[in-house]
Amino acid sequence: MPIRDEEILAAAQALADSLAQQRLLLTTAESCTGGGIAETLTGIAGASAWFDRGFVTYSNEAKLSMLGVLQSTLDRFGAVSEATALEMARGAISHSGAHVSVAVTGIAGPDGGTPDKPVGTVWIAWGQKLGYAEARRFQFDGDRNAVRQQAILEAILGLNARLK
Repeated sequence: MPIRDEEILAAAQALADSLAQQRLLLTTAESCTGGGIAETLTGIAGASAWFDRGFVTYSNEAKLSMLGVLQSTLDRFGAVSEATALEMARGAISHSGAHVSVAVTGIAGPDGGTPDKPVGTVWIAWGQKLGYAEARRFQFDGDRNAVRQQAILEAILGLNARLK
């Protein structure tokens, strides 16, 4: 069943309300979603009160230079991995003024999949200013757009769950 825009927008508004109420700033670090999370969230009026910045780090070089992901992490685990997602989430915090972060790295397709990491494999990590971060692997179905939309929704839902 495809993700409806209303689902994403409802989750985004709930996140906006929570961040504003708790006086927290958010940053995003996005690869396969290409800035879609930041675009969704900054579409909400008043986002400047709780959205600090977004990093679109599509290339490995961008992950290294903008977020401080380690070359050894990319060499050992690859860009689409728990370790990379966690470093992205922590790096987004340390390279911003934000209190919380979300990071997404994955294979949206239609190409790029492997037996170990098929198309639709996405790692999402959520981080906090004190250094704590956690990540979860998802396996999404559908075409490139469907994978990206599911990743955006799960990233926002994960933030909502962690801010309760």
